[in-house]
Amino acid sequence: MRVRILGSAAGGGFPQWNCNCGNCRGVRDGTIRTRARTQSSIAASGDGQRWVLFNASPDILQQIREFPALQPGDRLRTTAIAAIVLIDAQIDHTTGLLMLREHDKPLELWCTEPVFQDLTTGNPVLKVLEHFAGVRRHQLPLSDDGFRIPGIEGLRFVACALSSKAPPYSPHRDRPQPGDNIGVTIVDERSGKRLFYAPGLGQIEPPVRDAMHSAHCVLVDGTCWSDDELVRLGVSAKRARDIGHLPQSGPGGMIEQLGGLPPGTRRILIHINNTNPILNEDSSEHRELARHGIEVSYDGMEISL
Repeated sequence: MRVRILGSAAGGGFPQWNCNCGNCRGVRDGTIRTRARTQSSIAASGDGQRWVLFNASPDILQQIREFPALQPGDRLRTTAIAAIVLIDAQIDHTTGLLMLREHDKPLELWCTEPVFQDLTTGNPVLKVLEHFAGVRRHQLPLSDDGFRIPGIEGLRFVACALSSKAPPYSPHRDRPQPGDNIGVTIVDERSGKRLFYAPGLGQIEPPVRDAMHSAHCVLVDGTCWSDDELVRLGVSAKRARDIGHLPQSGPGGMIEQLGGLPPGTRRILIHINNTNPILNEDSSEHRELARHGIEVSYDGMEISL
């Protein structure tokens, strides 16, 4: 199994276009040791030839340019993207679908029923695409049996529902439904290796804990360092947990949760907000993660299992 981090930042990217927090200002003027990042998405392949895209961020065109494997150039109009799996219906995970509208056939799209409803009503991206390439939507099952994607050799996918938040435009923003947000285990059927991917994770409930404990690598929510991070900086009145993200620090936080995983599990954070101090590689928070064996993902990072 080969996984490529196409984008590692939360919505808005890093630096965020209108933000002058210490991180964004520091990356612009070069005063902190860090890397610019695009909005979160990954690609996975079993053979290095055909890829499944997890989420389609607003930065998808840049991400494709920076990863030539997704554009093999073997025909006049071509792509190595065999399918797209949506983790949720958030703007930063779905807007990129519009950027892929020039395809010469419908996009193979896997998503849950709540995500499909949101993308045909509150934010009707899929209806807009009907006037272009369109999509061939596949029902994404929430079951232990998982599912396989045609064209993706050797990989099986198992999705589980997460406790997080539907998008602000969703009619069930404050009335969560199973399938608003999912985590996905990618299973290499030849080696037996497993990677668990969950960029938005508000609580770690038993099915999620089981998926994390059975994985050889976890690639999970790294949005905020502290629960009050956004409030303290004056950029929001809401805490991290209020918007469906488990912070890294504090009792029950992601550091504590990842610390309970079996020895040898690779632990990586993704979907990192521009305000998070871990983006500064010289920060005490970044060093604390390193002490716990937790990595901070970056655009272009590759994982092989």
